[in-house]
Amino acid sequence: MLKRMFTERELAAVAKHFREKTGKKKAEVARELKMGKPTIQQAEEYPELSLTKARKRIIEACSPYELVGPVYFLRKKLPEPNRA
Repeated sequence: MLKRMFTERELAAVAKHFREKTGKKKAEVARELKMGKPTIQQAEEYPELSLTKARKRIIEACSPYELVGPVYFLRKKLPEPNRA
């Protein structure tokens, strides 16, 4: 069952939280996931970078959860104002 939605930026903090909770160092997780340590560092510390796939792998490796997404919503467009 889905519990809550996260923005892409929030996933950085979630990935760091679960990695720290396991007690593993960034280098350990990097080796396990066959990623570079700098990628783990950037995925956790720089939410403005688009590293969603790396964050997903960290979260899934360090927690009992899987990350399901991305989620896109359709919203009806507002009518354009008449221009004279």
